[in-house]
Amino acid sequence: MNYIVCVLMFLTCQLLLGLTSSATNMEQTTIVIDGTHQIAEIDENFVCATLDWWPPEKCNYDQCPWGYASLINLNLSSPLLAKAIQAFKTLRIRIGGSLQDQVIYDVGDLKTPCTQFKKTNDGLFGFSKGCLYMDRWDELNRFFHATGAIVTFGLNALYGREKLRGNAWGGEWDHTNTQDFMNYTISKGYAIDSWEFGNELSGSGIGASVSVELYGKDLIILKDVIKNVYKSSQTKPLLLAPGGFYEEKWYSELFRLSGPGVLDVMTHHIYNLGPGNDPKLMSRILDPKYLSGSVLGTFKNVDRTIQEHGAWASAWVGEAGGAFNSGGRQVSETFINSFWYLDQFGMSSMYNTKVYCRQALVGGFYGLLEKETFVPNPDYYSALLWHRLMGKGVLGVQTNASEYLRTYVHCSKGRAGITILLINLSKQTTFTVGVSNGVKVVLQAEPKKRRSFLETIKSKVSWVGRKASDGYLNREEYHLSPKDGDLRSKIMLLNGNPLEPTVTGDIPKLEPVRHGVKSPVYINPLTISFIVLPTFDAPACS
Repeated sequence: MNYIVCVLMFLTCQLLLGLTSSATNMEQTTIVIDGTHQIAEIDENFVCATLDWWPPEKCNYDQCPWGYASLINLNLSSPLLAKAIQAFKTLRIRIGGSLQDQVIYDVGDLKTPCTQFKKTNDGLFGFSKGCLYMDRWDELNRFFHATGAIVTFGLNALYGREKLRGNAWGGEWDHTNTQDFMNYTISKGYAIDSWEFGNELSGSGIGASVSVELYGKDLIILKDVIKNVYKSSQTKPLLLAPGGFYEEKWYSELFRLSGPGVLDVMTHHIYNLGPGNDPKLMSRILDPKYLSGSVLGTFKNVDRTIQEHGAWASAWVGEAGGAFNSGGRQVSETFINSFWYLDQFGMSSMYNTKVYCRQALVGGFYGLLEKETFVPNPDYYSALLWHRLMGKGVLGVQTNASEYLRTYVHCSKGRAGITILLINLSKQTTFTVGVSNGVKVVLQAEPKKRRSFLETIKSKVSWVGRKASDGYLNREEYHLSPKDGDLRSKIMLLNGNPLEPTVTGDIPKLEPVRHGVKSPVYINPLTISFIVLPTFDAPACS
């Protein structure tokens, strides 16, 4: 009884405050969702995170934010690291990065010694060639198997080549080390979902480049290697390339030169926020025009290139960190970055991007997990909610809202209905959102009549149980905000509760609040919400 009195007193105060406070603007909007057909489709395991090769000596802007976050020195015995991956059940992990084209695999008949990366002035990105020892590869695969990870491995595409002039590398690619490595991997029974060829060597390249003529020829060779090595396997890994920055002519030529059915996935990288030390990072993240700038054209053009030149293939974002050079300190690892991150998910999905790999799972300032403790940063929880709630089918949506309310809609994952992602970039506007299927209003943007005090109290506590007392199914709401209203907070709140590992070191449960399915949705300024509507009639989601 005392508990009910306390709840009533608390809610009474909240209602009075709500009536007297007018610090924010209110804007009513309706979103119209076409549930009759899907405009695009993503992979069941869309969310992906990278593991990189950078040693602790990797520094940018007089800061060295990598520590022991590399494939070669990551602490695989950490319970929290394992639990963070297991929370996804099937998290894609892409192994690769700038140094991958200098990695030698310590197996077979090597022409040069296999040694660890060292700082050097004459090496790519300031490092010598490095080594992947097979005992470390064994450890990694035991870890991947235990955590349910789906692995993409980035191969060295410069092995055997020589540096020409400028960034250009030429000569024949020597596939023997790759083939020996694959044979070892198969002999151990390690599951590799896909092999990616090269990192940022396409076009003018970053640090190094390979001509499209050589690249196309190499893909044909690599496809044959995969077919031969896996000839007795029931499943064959996908072939991914080129893992670079999209240039329409180069990417189109790669399809033409490699030929039909060779390249399974075309990968490209996104770092559209600029360098990590740019003082404009935060303002860019909150600017809807910037978010929809050139990167929207990139997603459209990659999709069109595949449709016109390689209809047998699909598109992945193979690496995306927002801000390049290890991310932005006190930005990439804080709440504000989720505005960019989830907007990227939503936008890329609309153009058939099947998978989106975040740089990085651990390491730099853009790690989903802290590099020393593996405590999740806000973007980790954003990714986990997307993975659990957003299904494969992407639905078309129209809205009369201001550009500061970003809206994306998918079929719900693993159940009936739809899930709406709402991103409010406005600093002062609270949006009241109604939903229509184009024929009838499913969810009003405002109550039809002024509700009594008791009805209002009922809606406030309607999350208890799965059905509202009037018989309607409830909808689920997941509202994300920063602790203390600080956009640079590393603590994300879910429906007002901080998301932090439990006292037993587990990932916290992500519990929704529930409201009657026909009541309006309120999206506060500078917050993000997932809204699950189980009764929305969407034939395309059947």
